[in-house]
Amino acid sequence: MHKNIAKIEKDLDIETALDNFVSRYIEAHKLNNRPMVTEFTRDWVSPCLKGNNFDSVGEGEEIQWQPILWNNTQGLDDLAKALEVEIDPSLIVYYTRYLSNNMDASTQRGELQLIFPWNHDDFAQLQENLIGHVLMKRRLGQEDTFFIGVTDEEDFIISLDNATGQVMLEQVGLAPKDVLANSLAEFLDTLTPVTSAG
Repeated sequence: MHKNIAKIEKDLDIETALDNFVSRYIEAHKLNNRPMVTEFTRDWVSPCLKGNNFDSVGEGEEIQWQPILWNNTQGLDDLAKALEVEIDPSLIVYYTRYLSNNMDASTQRGELQLIFPWNHDDFAQLQENLIGHVLMKRRLGQEDTFFIGVTDEEDFIISLDNATGQVMLEQVGLAPKDVLANSLAEFLDTLTPVTSAG
């Protein structure tokens, strides 16, 4: 029973931390008068795009977007089944709470980009990439980690250690040694949103 209570509290922590970061990200763009824009790709649309009629939007033109809460009831079930592992609850919330473009942020260590699913097809592709990442880790005899972001250094990613729930700085191909935060919620709380030029 205590374990279930702890799990519920952990889920609430990550939801709150993620919601707070998204709010800070949106507010930072407003304060800097920089609309959140992306290049329009007709065969890669998303519910995040503002507007309902894209007929007048040209390929490659800038279009405004915003993160949206996503009613994803499936979670990361496909990922868990493929890897035969129980997924850390915070990762499930992180990847299923929002549809969003990737979001830039900074820490004392440097800049990074948080990865989010853009649409349903992207979510399926994301799970395939996460599976590929874990299978590579297992071939190398390393513990399971799941990436959540990329850094401004080419070979380094931000990942979640599935066994401990810690957020790690991971060099691709190597076992992560550098703990950035003890939980995903704690990590998100330390981030400063970076606004892209609009």
